[in-house]
Amino acid sequence: MPEVNYEQWQQFLDRQPEAHILQTGQWGQLKSSFGWTAKWLVSGESGIQLLFRRLPLGFTVAYAPRPVPGFEELIPEIDEACRRQKAVLLKVEPDAWDTDFKPSMSLQRAFIVSPHNIQPPRTVIVSLTGSEEDLLARMKQKCRYNIRLAEKKEVTVRAWDDLPGFYRLMQVTGGRDGFGVHSLEYYTKAYELFHPAGMAEILLAEYAGKPLAALMAFARGSRAYYLYGASTDEERNRMPTYLLQWEAMKWARGKGCAEYDLWGVPDADENQLEADFETRRDGLWGVYRFKRGFGGLVRRNVQALDRVYMPLLYRLYLWRYGGRDSA
Repeated sequence: MPEVNYEQWQQFLDRQPEAHILQTGQWGQLKSSFGWTAKWLVSGESGIQLLFRRLPLGFTVAYAPRPVPGFEELIPEIDEACRRQKAVLLKVEPDAWDTDFKPSMSLQRAFIVSPHNIQPPRTVIVSLTGSEEDLLARMKQKCRYNIRLAEKKEVTVRAWDDLPGFYRLMQVTGGRDGFGVHSLEYYTKAYELFHPAGMAEILLAEYAGKPLAALMAFARGSRAYYLYGASTDEERNRMPTYLLQWEAMKWARGKGCAEYDLWGVPDADENQLEADFETRRDGLWGVYRFKRGFGGLVRRNVQALDRVYMPLLYRLYLWRYGGRDSA
């Protein structure tokens, strides 16, 4: 069985420069610190990171977020690993847009389309190509105005390593906007794993030494990702979050990234998004108005796929757990 250790997995990823951030060994280690177990399978140029989460009675659910394309070449080995872990199912979220995805015959035979996603399927992708002036020109006029207003109103942005401070901001935002927040230990572990490797940065927007907003951005290969962000209710007229995102995009460009993933908008087509964003504030609707301003393209990842090992327990799992969890 082609199961490898952490170092061997990282060596495999060295040959896969465009592998998604959620397939890095660092991500596997992060999740392994909070209820999951990571396993890595490699054969030639095919590989996959599998995450297992314990269910009652010793069963597990297996999950592979954004695996390297071609992972289906390992289906027999994947099945063996999943059965060893008593997996009820394997959920895979392919690293492909729904408009581009052409599943192989082996993938079609092995998987069913899942009714649930783990990660938000729809997002906004901002191109980082061209000059900074090109990027600004592609933004909505109001967004450009708010970036310049923040600068005029003396908001500054800098790298930040105050994890307790970052967590406090996350708590404020989660309480205000009604979304789940990870623990301080989670954000600290993520920073400790990714920052030394040059794949993450916390940026802080402040005014007169007062923290106003912060985010944790990630980068690998040509892609950067905005996974975690927070802001206070103070000095919002200074538009700190706009300048913060602009500086994060410039940080990503410095890493050689060609696109910036704003990570999560409502799962609706663009016509509906544009028709409803001014009146809806539930779920991810509250952030779409902000994210659309940066001039990106609305994209949707292909729907999650499930490989079912225990059909009766699979139906129970769908009823009990649904699509819970996220980055």
